[in-house]
Amino acid sequence: MALAKHRRSPSAATAVALTVAGSDSSAGAGAQADLKTFTALGVYGLTAITCIVAETPGKVSGIQAADPKIVREQIELLLKSFPVAGIKTGLLCNAEIVAQVVRSLRKVKGCGLVVDPVMVATICDVLLAPEAIQIYERELFPLATLITPNLDEAARLLGDPIRDLAAMHCGARALAKKYGTAVLLKGGHLRGRRAIDVLSSGNRTREFSALFVPGVKTHGTGCTYSAAITAELAKGVELPRAIETAKRFVSSAVSSHFVWKSGRGKIFALNPSM
Repeated sequence: MALAKHRRSPSAATAVALTVAGSDSSAGAGAQADLKTFTALGVYGLTAITCIVAETPGKVSGIQAADPKIVREQIELLLKSFPVAGIKTGLLCNAEIVAQVVRSLRKVKGCGLVVDPVMVATICDVLLAPEAIQIYERELFPLATLITPNLDEAARLLGDPIRDLAAMHCGARALAKKYGTAVLLKGGHLRGRRAIDVLSSGNRTREFSALFVPGVKTHGTGCTYSAAITAELAKGVELPRAIETAKRFVSSAVSSHFVWKSGRGKIFALNPSM
């Protein structure tokens, strides 16, 4: 009995997090990246798959959406069965899926929700139609603990481009006020010496900075970053500290990246490990 008790005890103390996201065939982004991140940070990960994406770093060749009802069924079954303490959303694919996700998450209480509004891919492919974005803005964002747009997504939401750090501060504040929740505006696409993100929460803004790693053409940094924040929130960590840990984690994943030769030259991938 003592041995059985010893084996059971870790599960009781292990935080559980759920990602609602697409499946990336190259496993660098989406639900696969989220699961790797949850595991590396000591959190048990669950998935509700919204779509199947045929992609490699730098190329999306096809997306097939899941039936919206099965997306909702996955979420609600998992929420009934596990003590989920953190949830993140990634690519939700279309308006019908966004609506079903909102319907399910509206019932959740006392659980950190990180919304990564995956609207535009790093390679500039538009991934969400306008009607889906409207549901994000009207119904999903108000449920969030944190929204994590990149510069292109923030520009889409604000209607104006963001070209420098000062504009990032203004943009983060504007988004936080508009949606009534904390916003972490990711500035990696500015391509300066440092990758700087801006958090706006309440009446305060705060920067999170790390050295920019040039010449690394990975994908999935946004997924990994938001998943790391979710993992820390699931453990009960306060939001600023969760972002600090996640920033270090994703910066390390970029710095220690993998690279393979391929017919197209080289393929890069994050190395999400602690």
